[in-house]
Amino acid sequence: MNPRARLAQLVVPGVDAGDPRAVEDLVRTYQVGGIFVGGNKTTLLQNGALNTVQNAAAIPVSVAVDEEGGRVQRIDDLDGSIPSARQLASSKSPEEVRALGVQRGKQLRARGVTVDYAPDADVSDEPDDAVIGDRSYSSDPEKVRQYAMAFADGLRAGGVLPVLKHFPGHGHGSGDSHRGTVVTPPLDQLRQVDLVPYRDIAAYGPVAVMVGHLEVPGLTGDEPASISPAAYRLLRTDYRFTGPVITDDLGGMKAITDRYQLPDAVLKALQAGADQALFSSGHNDVGAVLDRLQAAVGAGELPADQVKASDERVLAAKGFCTP
Repeated sequence: MNPRARLAQLVVPGVDAGDPRAVEDLVRTYQVGGIFVGGNKTTLLQNGALNTVQNAAAIPVSVAVDEEGGRVQRIDDLDGSIPSARQLASSKSPEEVRALGVQRGKQLRARGVTVDYAPDADVSDEPDDAVIGDRSYSSDPEKVRQYAMAFADGLRAGGVLPVLKHFPGHGHGSGDSHRGTVVTPPLDQLRQVDLVPYRDIAAYGPVAVMVGHLEVPGLTGDEPASISPAAYRLLRTDYRFTGPVITDDLGGMKAITDRYQLPDAVLKALQAGADQALFSSGHNDVGAVLDRLQAAVGAGELPADQVKASDERVLAAKGFCTP
């Protein structure tokens, strides 16, 4: 791949699921590594529409949704609803949750989805309707780990790559990163509770991890984890994670958009250690993002070796080797 093509593999723009032709044009023009299908529109997920999108890609594009269950679902209107994480953990065994994950993974894969931004590995005792709330399996970190592992294993068996989120832990954060700054408890407290689900992460099997826009006292200072080198070092070194790491949404969450324009936010995330930068809004800005990244590589702001290493992780997750 040429340098711009390598960089394109590291961006995941959100797309309009109601306009498959525009998605096809986006992929053909920019050859992005992945797309994110959010919102409630489902045209892109029906009648083989994603096959046409894949035909426009020189390297197959990853297709991601956030299908957690409960209030965060994308195919419920097509394939039926599944309960929230909290409901599942209170009513089903881990084996039953794994079986549900297999079923949902197969349904997603049949529609052309290859990545699910789930399970939510946050530990929370918030009310159901709070920002994490019933998206968390439990307030018990060991139970969260057990159920997150079960759902992740099921999704993978169904043909979809699971993504654990939101590292290093959103469950006890001060608010909602969609709306502004979120501060977590200090790192030493996170290690005792919120980070427990990431212990021995290799036991999950092949997964990706999403890093949240979370300020962590004792780790990130006043920077969100998603753009903090310290957060990625923690994940790679202390938790020995070797798979692909993606940011939370850099284009639609005020914890980031109040600070940076999209091209600069994407650059900062990749500089910090992310392998892929997700932005749900801003698909019209993909060219500007790639221009900024290409200039940064040329100026030595973003090391070419780091880009190559991220490409290798991204392509390996898609079943490819770096050309």
